[in-house]
Formats: sequence, structure tokens, C-alpha cells
Amino acid sequence: MDSNARPDWQTALRYGLIGAVISLYFSAIGMVETFSQRNLVGTLISLGHVMLIIGPLGAGYLTARHLRHEKGLRIFGYSALAGAISSVSVVLLTFVIDAFVINVAPGPAPFKLRDMFVNLSPTLLEFVTFEQGLLLGNLLFIVFNVAFGLVGSAIILLPRRIWQALTGGVLWTLGIGLFSEMVSQILQQVAGRNIVKILFQDKALNPVAAAIVFLLAFLISYFRVRGRVEQRWVQMPVRMRKPARIAGLLLIFGLLLALPWLVGMFLSQALFIIGLYVMMGLGLNIVVGYAGLLDLGYVAFFAFGAYTMGLLTTTSDLAIGNLNFWTALPFTMLAGVLWGVLLGFPVLRMRGDYLAIVTLGFGEIIRILALSDWLAPIEGGAQGVLHIPNPVLGNIVFSTPQTMYYLVVMGAILAAFVTVRLRDSRIGRQWMAMREDEDVAEAMGINLVQTKLLAFAIGAAFSALAGGIFAARLGNIFPHSFNLLISINALSLIIVGGMGSIPGVVVGAAALVGLPELLREFADYRLLIYGLLLIIMMLVKPEGFLPEATRKRELHADDEPAGEPLAADPAKSQA
Repeated sequence: MDSNARPDWQTALRYGLIGAVISLYFSAIGMVETFSQRNLVGTLISLGHVMLIIGPLGAGYLTARHLRHEKGLRIFGYSALAGAISSVSVVLLTFVIDAFVINVAPGPAPFKLRDMFVNLSPTLLEFVTFEQGLLLGNLLFIVFNVAFGLVGSAIILLPRRIWQALTGGVLWTLGIGLFSEMVSQILQQVAGRNIVKILFQDKALNPVAAAIVFLLAFLISYFRVRGRVEQRWVQMPVRMRKPARIAGLLLIFGLLLALPWLVGMFLSQALFIIGLYVMMGLGLNIVVGYAGLLDLGYVAFFAFGAYTMGLLTTTSDLAIGNLNFWTALPFTMLAGVLWGVLLGFPVLRMRGDYLAIVTLGFGEIIRILALSDWLAPIEGGAQGVLHIPNPVLGNIVFSTPQTMYYLVVMGAILAAFVTVRLRDSRIGRQWMAMREDEDVAEAMGINLVQTKLLAFAIGAAFSALAGGIFAARLGNIFPHSFNLLISINALSLIIVGGMGSIPGVVVGAAALVGLPELLREFADYRLLIYGLLLIIMMLVKPEGFLPEATRKRELHADDEPAGEPLAADPAKSQA
């Protein structure tokens, strides 16, 4: 052991204090109290309990990871110590709440704690002490933290296969509990009310049902069912793969058709928003993921598409075309292509941060111009464009979330199809070569001007398509709908999902756009959780959830052993 290494007890103290700060922060800003209102498993486990677990669990895990060289019992002991230390801040907080919030003497007080910290309430005190009083409750809270400090160390000490299965079981159980209202609604449509009453109670999973879900998820992960299915697919004769793939696609298509009627109106609206961001993400994936051009002004093309659709179809005084949705749609995409090319020309020689700053400025200029009185006679200024009719196809009026869902799904499928075809084409290989090194790509004969302009134009077309559908859905558009956060969301979802990966765009949109829509009751903490998720993803899985193979190899090149020999001939190795 290195003589300069930190003593083991100092390691436990360090990570325990980090866990204490996390627990104190979540409690003081109101996350624990607010999230405690969402039950996950009966009335036993709530989302607030999960917030309290994070501190001691992380302290125990980090302590055990740092002390791997020690024997098992010593690791458990120091992890338990780290968990106990992580409880100190909340224990002290309970005494502060009791003294300065609950038992405040009558009359004018020189110091009113809740004037500064409004979330330090009697409800928080009851929750963290398990409604057992100050002394017994704090003792139980310390035991609670010690237990989860030990659980954190078990993640390091248990075999990888077991703790991965345990993690999968816990995540599936808590996830279904978190979205129990939506899951129960879907099950009610499919299986009837009786099954819902058996599985759910108090808008949460029944404890028995939670145990069954955990066991199933654990067994599926432990016995690697997914890996065996993939192995069977690899072993399947080639002549059988095409029919199986077609059957799978038909099954997915049928599920997409039935989905809005299974999930109801509210979830259909959430699916509509996810579909819009999938379209924008696929377009931005061409610009950033394939061509390597960092674009922070992507919302401008979304705005151009929305305003083009609005001005061509509106029945107000701003009308310039009197077209219907379907005839205006090609002009909407053409407007995106035109403005994509116009933006591309000034930034042809820019790379990296400089390109990001210029495109950011471009997006803000467009938003300010849309708000200005100068262009108000053309596009309505701050009043926006009103009276945009809904799309009509025969006798079908696309006016409800369920019907608009089909429109956005068609747009997303079109964007995915074009993206796949472009990725495997010559221009797709040129984009990827330019992403790796522009100088080398140009030396190999790639026309950088044409390649960059094509990336900007095609990416802008899909963003404009999403904007046109967005305008038709709302019926009214305003400049405030096109702020910088839309560009940040679109960029973040392709980073979280996996740059250059089409399935990654869908996963990223579901995680960063769909989840906040489904959890609107916690909207006050949306950006905080959003930022934490991005930080964790960049530290733990920088390639994204479903990365492109090339991108994954680039980010994990240092993890591979240097000078690893090529696979040898089995016959020679046996000899």
C-alpha cells in the first residue's frame, strides 16, 4: 500500500460527507418532501425515499470502490461508516426544524428560518423521521443510511452478473411504480379493470405485484434472456431472417397504429411532442452526429417551418397563399432547405466552438426579428400568426392528439428512412470523413463546401417539417415558442441517446422530452434533474444510451489493451 495514500477512515469520512451534502441539498430545496407525494410501492416506498437513498448509497459505493484492496469485512465496515456519516446533515436538520420552525416561542422572533428556507417544514421532519418522533426517528434514519451504505458496497463486492440483475429488478420495479397511472390505464384497455385492481393500489404498485415484477426482471437479467435471443437470431438460417425481420416490423407498425388508443389523450399528446423532437433530432443528427458541425441555432429552422406553414394556410389577414396543409408542406420543407443553405455559406470556414457561437447568434437573431415591429406586417410580430387550420385528409380532421400522433409518426418515419439511406450512401461517408478530420477529407478529394451545405440543408428540412406540423397542431404560433431551449433539447437528446445513432435519437427524445411531460407535477425541478442527468451521462456513459459503433470505439479506444494481437487461426493455436 502506498505510504502517501489516505487512511481508510478518511476515505469513508470524505465520501460520507459528500453523501451528507447530497441528502441535505435534496431535503433543503424541497425535493424530498415534494417527491414523497408520489408512491411507488404501496405506501411503503415513495419517490422521496429514493431521494434519501441516493446519498448513503453513493457514499457506500464510492468507499467500497476506493477500498477494493481491503478484505471484505473491512470494506463493509467502512461503507457502513460512510452511510452513517451521510445521515449527519439530515439529523442536524431535523433538530433545526424542531427548534426554529415547530417550537418557536410566540411573539416576534428575531430569526424566522422559513423566511429564508421555505421548504423546511413539519412535513419534511415527519417524513425523514418516519413519523416516529425526533429521537427514535433519527435513530431509525441512521440505521436506514447504514443499511444503504452496505448495499452500495455490495454492488462492488457481489459478482457482476448478480448485481446487474439486482439493479435491473430494482429499476423495473421502481419505474413501473413511478408510471403506475399510465401503466394501469394501458392494462385497463387491454386486460380490463380486474387485473388493474390486483396489481395497483393508491396509484402505485401493490407490494406483492412489486415483488413479482422484481423477480421477473431479476431472472430475465440473470439468465441473460436478451443475449440468448440475440444468439438465436445469429444462429438462425439466412433464408429465415428476412421473413422474421418483416414480421417484426409489421408487429412494431401495428403497435404504433394502436398506441394512441391504448394510452389515451394525455399520453398521445406526450407522444406527439416526443415525435416532434425525434424529427428534429434526426435532422440535427445529420448536422452534428454525421457531419460534426455543432449547430446551436437549430430552433431557427423549426421557426421558419412553423411560420411558413402558418402564413400559407392561415385564414387571417396575414394569409399569403390560402393553401391547405398538404400543399403547404413541400414549401415548408423548401423554406428550411433555403435557410439552411443561407446559414451554411457564412460559416463554411468555421469549426467547433466558433461555429456553435455563430449558429447560436443566428437563432437568437431570428427570434428577435420575429418579435420586432419591423416584420409585424408580414408575420404578425409579437401577436404571431392566428387561425391556422387543422390538416384534413378526406373525412379525417387531424385535430385531436390521437390523430395528430399519426401525422408526427409519418414524419418521423420519413426522417428515419432518409437518414438511414443517407448514412449508408457516398454522401454519408463523406460527412463522417469530414467529421473525423476536415483537412484530410479535403485532401482525399471531398468537396467541403458542397458536403457542409448538404448537411445544413437536409437537417434544416426535417426541422422545418417538424415546425410545420407543430403550427398545424396548435393553430396559433408566437415568437416565444421558439426559444434557445428547443435547440438545447434537440442537441442534448442526440448526445444522451448516442451521436450518429438513429435508435439513440428515439431513446434520447423519450428520456429528455417524454419523461418531463409525464412528470409535470415535478416541473419545478425539471431543469435541475435535466442538468444532473447530463452530468451523470457524460461521466458514466459519454457515448450515450445506444451509441453508433464507430463513436463507441472512439470514446473507448483507451480502454482496449494496447498492442492486442489479432485473432489467431484456431488450427495453428492448437498446434
